[in-house]
Amino acid sequence: MAADDGDPSKFAAIYDSSSPSHPLLSKPSTSALDSPRRSDPESDPTQFLQISYNFGPRPFKDIPFLLLFDLLVLSTFAFGIFSVFHRNSDYGSSSSSFTYDFTSSSCVKNSTFGNNASSSVMYGLLSSSDSVFEKNLIWTLVVTLILSAPFCFSVLLLLKHYTKQIVYACLPLFVLFPIFFNVYWFVACTLSSSCSHSLPLAYRILVLVFVFLVIGIIVWIIVWIIVGNWHIIELTIQIIGVASDALSKNLKLFLVLPLLTLGLVLYYAPIVVFLVFARFNGKFVPRELDGDYFCEWKEDSWVPAYYALAILTMLWSLAVMVEMQVYVISGAIAQWYFSKEESIPKKCIRSSLRNAFGQSFGTICVSGLLICIVRVVRAIVDNAREENPQGMVNLVLRCCANALLGALDYLNKFTINFAAITGEAYCTSAKMTYELLRRNLLSAVFVETVSTRILTGIVSVLSAAYAVATWGVLRGVSNLGKDSYLVAILAWVLLIVILAFFVHVLDDVIDTIYVCYAIDRDKGDVCKQEVHEVYVHLPISRSTRSPLIPNALNA
Repeated sequence: MAADDGDPSKFAAIYDSSSPSHPLLSKPSTSALDSPRRSDPESDPTQFLQISYNFGPRPFKDIPFLLLFDLLVLSTFAFGIFSVFHRNSDYGSSSSSFTYDFTSSSCVKNSTFGNNASSSVMYGLLSSSDSVFEKNLIWTLVVTLILSAPFCFSVLLLLKHYTKQIVYACLPLFVLFPIFFNVYWFVACTLSSSCSHSLPLAYRILVLVFVFLVIGIIVWIIVWIIVGNWHIIELTIQIIGVASDALSKNLKLFLVLPLLTLGLVLYYAPIVVFLVFARFNGKFVPRELDGDYFCEWKEDSWVPAYYALAILTMLWSLAVMVEMQVYVISGAIAQWYFSKEESIPKKCIRSSLRNAFGQSFGTICVSGLLICIVRVVRAIVDNAREENPQGMVNLVLRCCANALLGALDYLNKFTINFAAITGEAYCTSAKMTYELLRRNLLSAVFVETVSTRILTGIVSVLSAAYAVATWGVLRGVSNLGKDSYLVAILAWVLLIVILAFFVHVLDDVIDTIYVCYAIDRDKGDVCKQEVHEVYVHLPISRSTRSPLIPNALNA
């Protein structure tokens, strides 16, 4: 969320029913809300009055993109199965096992050739016995994976009930942990004869001072951000608490979302097998060099095209799975938001899954395709900038590409959340979301970005503490020696990946609640009072003029 230079209490007064100047939310008069909308020629005043969660049956949307995605998937599997049955068993043989036959003008395999080199190499690689390091590494990763579930659940409960305390406790640890690791490596290297011999004292002191200098700069940046945006941090703490409470009401998401990811892995498995067997399709062909003939392997002409098709299908499928998870999260949270406490649907996640794999699958395919295009184009632009950073033409092309990609990111920010709530098509959801935020002086720019950074800092601190504890346990119960550092680092990587997924889910919950709050505000309704008490303090968008806001506030 971008910082706002105004006093947040000033904006809170806008929504207060006791405020004498043009209330926006609390029981607005019909004339105050309807007259400016009727004067807006760009929007239909009746189109947005009944926005709410669509609990009823939904029609199929974006069918052409659904058919296109299905066609790509079916083509990938069809050609993959063909590659398996059409493979050439001679693949993998050395070219020296074939000789050129002048009679048939082709390559003929020698009958006496035996190729056991690769088998002996693989046998040598696989015949090595498990070491103590590998056993401790496997057990550590397994224990970390098992403990990650209660660990995430504990973090969620702490964020729900003690958000402010967790944030305040982690803020100093952002600095204390780097200082601890810096001092520890210096002392450990000094006490180690091999390390102190390879790295003289002067160099160790130089590295120590340099790291402390970097830590000091980071501390100065953090303090500068906190002092200038303390009210934003306070608001962020409340938003995280509200999102954690909403997520705690839908704990089955932590079972459904990993299963969707596992389903994607199982879906990828045969495609990877098909890609391997696609290379088996070809034959040894003769080549002439300086009057001599020799044989070399040549793939069939359709194999590169199949690789392009399969990779495109995998990228699009990955983006579709990411958007499907956002859709399921949004649908479940929206049902919780727009339902009364005593009438919350018991099968909200199941209905979201049914809509995601059914009527709205085409919409998810559109969103996934746009995300896939944005990521691929951005990777190409970044790669071109690294290879050839100079030139006015390249600079102009990069600027245009970044502007277009930024516009697509902005367009796609809340579209899938809105589609999960209403069941509308992608383009309709994008337009309605933009109009919804514009009319209510809300902007995608103001949605929580600070919350993501704070949550990332919290999980980094917690995972670092877990890594230190893991190293201490390994030092006490095993004789790994220096390898214990590597095992602890790998355990930290595994845990932080899992916690990053937790942060991603919580971010999607925050976005969904933001859209639900905008819908409430547009209708002048309050479905969740505790949400309005927090989100009402979000800064308004100054880029949109509206007669509902006094001119003094826009000055």
